[in-house]
Amino acid sequence: MNFSSKLIEQAVDAFASLPGIGRKTAVRLALHLVDLPKEHTEQFTGALKEMKDKIQTCTTCFNLSDEAACSICNDKSRNPELLCVVESIRDLMAIEHTGHFRGFYHVLGGIISPIEGIGPGDLNIDSLLNRVELGSFKEIIMAISPTIEGDTTIFFLSKQLATHGVSVSTISRGVAFGGELEYADGLTLGRSIASRIPYQVSQGA
Repeated sequence: MNFSSKLIEQAVDAFASLPGIGRKTAVRLALHLVDLPKEHTEQFTGALKEMKDKIQTCTTCFNLSDEAACSICNDKSRNPELLCVVESIRDLMAIEHTGHFRGFYHVLGGIISPIEGIGPGDLNIDSLLNRVELGSFKEIIMAISPTIEGDTTIFFLSKQLATHGVSVSTISRGVAFGGELEYADGLTLGRSIASRIPYQVSQGA
């Protein structure tokens, strides 16, 4: 695609570099910004810059946050006996959006995948075990994508948690095997959380 303006081309390239944004959509977005009043454009770009400059990682659950502790970890109305373990922040957001879960979260930052060179030491597992040891959690919900790597991660974590006096459960298989949580529709994901089932370590042997 040829552009009469190098500035437009640069903006299109920037939008097209985002996940899920094709060239045609990038062109529409760039032209939309051109048509916006200057103050609206400055507000848009300013919000992105402020987010990039100030966003933090929650020191407790590894969610994104404006402060050292995220709003979820600071929410006193949540159930202190429930902890939901997720692979990524996107999965946390997907579950939170369903409105079916009112406990706390822990973001692993990935799943165990020997093929990709990701081992337990590369994930937020030690901090998870420490939270369970020091906290009042009674149930740990493994809301991890139902893949081979996900099941391997659940099995490993369940073995580590076996001596901590907590029950371990997994989301029901309303989410198809091989699928990713962030792409599941809200109704299916919400029901999978609500209909979670106990996890037996022997299942993964």
